[in-house]
Formats: sequence, structure tokens, C-alpha cells
Amino acid sequence: MPERFEKAERLKLLPPYLFIEIDRLRKKAVEEGRDVIDLGIGDPDMPTLKPIVEEAVKACADPKNHQYPLGRGLPAFRETIAAWYLRRFKVVLDPDREVLVLIGSKEGIGHVPLAFVNPGNVVLVPDPGYPVYKAGTIFAGGTPEIMPLRPENDWLPDFTEISAGSLEKAKLMFLNYPNNPTSAVAGPEFFKKTTELAEKNRFIVCHDAAYSEVYYEGHKPVSFLQAEGSMKVGIEFHSLSKTFNMTGWRIGFAVGNADALTALADIKGNLDSGQFHALQVAGIHALNLPDTEIDDLRSIYKERRDILVSGLKNLGWEVVNPPATFYVWCRVPANCPSTEFAARLLEKTDIVATPGVGFGKFGEGYIRFSITSPTERLEEALKRLSKLEL
Repeated sequence: MPERFEKAERLKLLPPYLFIEIDRLRKKAVEEGRDVIDLGIGDPDMPTLKPIVEEAVKACADPKNHQYPLGRGLPAFRETIAAWYLRRFKVVLDPDREVLVLIGSKEGIGHVPLAFVNPGNVVLVPDPGYPVYKAGTIFAGGTPEIMPLRPENDWLPDFTEISAGSLEKAKLMFLNYPNNPTSAVAGPEFFKKTTELAEKNRFIVCHDAAYSEVYYEGHKPVSFLQAEGSMKVGIEFHSLSKTFNMTGWRIGFAVGNADALTALADIKGNLDSGQFHALQVAGIHALNLPDTEIDDLRSIYKERRDILVSGLKNLGWEVVNPPATFYVWCRVPANCPSTEFAARLLEKTDIVATPGVGFGKFGEGYIRFSITSPTERLEEALKRLSKLEL
């Protein structure tokens, strides 16, 4: 039966949003009474840290927080973000001009192309990569230009593969390190090259640093804004979701070039009314927590990572020990499409995993496991996988 209302062409250009489809299959299996182990979507299973919740409860009860939260965000929150950036990355930010509060970093990432991209413009997008980079580009009428990420290049884009024509038309470049889905990290030298390329070709770098605080063995990821000249060419997106188990709270921020943030703020001013002040107050408390609080979370993820990676290797799977994020990126058996293999996992083992091709064509041949499940569930998953014929 035909749909009553025809969708806009921009929606027809999008593939089905991967995580929604995976959740549909998961729910179907659960409804059938199956014991599903969900290692698909990266949604922390642990509750938001108690001190943050307590601060939010108090802020919710304060009548002064009950009105429209218009503007770039609470000055106190922006000042806290700037102080955190200085403490964490040694990057100096002007809280009035170089910090913008977001309704989660996904919102800002999806909206930033609307501020800069016209039909015919190119946006350089990593593949495999977070689907929103491409979706936001399409919604703005731009053309996504794929930058392949390959294991032989440590999952970094090779800028020499970008054509001169694409560089000439490029308005934005999206990057994401530590990387989802591959868990790769980028170093200062790579960000220096990125800055030089952006300066030469006059495009804006949009670095998604949502996983910067989920790392192991003390190897702290660097910020794009630590590269010399980066403040002239780019902005960096952050989220409290992964660092503080706050995915449902929808609180994040962008920092960097003042002009770029002003343009993004103009888009937001026309499309939303800002983030609830009480959640910004909770964000202040989160960013001021002692490092030991986050160290405890990292220790839990490290234990889970070690259990899953060592278990998979013992079963003969090809997997790299991730230095950051809470994802494990694995090869699937040869000549088996990743969607087919993920479906087989769910059918035969009741385990949900994310097919690599959902992140782009260069993700084919891989699946992504999330370690946002307790250790006993990971151990049970390994038992089930031990009975699976590869």
C-alpha cells in the first residue's frame, strides 16, 4: 500500500539508520523470549555517577532553571568547559566566544553542515565512520566525499587520495579519534598535517572527540586543538555521554574557532532553545569531579576489554586490542558479508553485534562488539561463540 505522504528526497537518499534497525531485531528476539546479549549499540550499562545525579536533582528543583535556556549555554558551564580543556589538554579557550553548549554532540555534528554547506559543496567524511557525518551532509544538500580508513594506514585517512577537485569544493572535513568503530587513535603529527591541509584549502575541520576519556594503559588521546594553527581552521565536539555514563541526558559541547561556533549557534538559535539549565549545572559538577572517579570507570572497561579480546583470540578470531573507546573491531570470516554474519550471530547465539558495513563500505569485512555489558555477560557470550562454526 503506498504511503499517504511522500517523504522528502533528502530522506530517500539516506540508508536506514543502522542502530534503529539493530534495535528492532533485538526487540523482536526479546519478545520471542530469547536471552539476548546486546553487544551492539554503545550505550553504557552503568548508571550516571551518583554525585552528578544528586546535583541535577537539586538543580531541577530550583525555579530559576525552569525557563528557556537560550543562548550559547550557562556562562558558568562554559567557564567550566574552558577550565577542563586547559587542565586536560593545555588548550586555552575563551568561554564567551570559543565554547558552545550542545544538546548532545550528535546534535551539533548533525547541524554544523547547515551552517556552511551549499548544494554542490563537498564534505570529507571518514569511512567507516559514524553515520551522522554523512546524514548531516545530505540534509544540508552537500555531497559526502568518502575518505577510506584502512588497517594498513592505522585507520587514518590518506590525504593524498583526496582529489584536487574535491579539496577545492570541500567546506568541511569530519574526523573522529579515538575512532568509532575501529578504536584507532590519532597522534599530534596527524593533526598537524590535517591543520596544514585545512589551512591551505580553506575548509573547516570538525573533530568528534566523544571518546577522548575512554582510554587504557594511561595513553591519553590528544586533542585536535593542540595542533599549532588548529584554532584557525577547526572545532572539536565533546560529549558527557561516554565519559560519565550520561547518554540519555543529551549534554555536550563544541569548542574551537569562534566564527565557526557563531555560525553553528545561529543554526541552533533557529532550531532549538538550548539545553535545560539543570542539566548544564549537572555538567559543571561532572567536569569538576576528581580524576579518580573516571579512573574507576576506565578500570571496569579495561577488565571487560581484556576478557572479550583474549577470549576472541583464543577462539581464533582476528581482533586488535583497542587502545581506546569501548568497542572491539573484529574481522568476520572470509567471503561472509558483515550483515549476514551479524544476523547469523543473533540467530545462532542470541548475541547482537553491529555489522561493519553499517559504518560505510570500507567497514565491510568487520563487525563491532560493544563492551557496555557486565563481565558475566561477556563471559557468557564467549561460551556461546565457542560453539559457533566460523
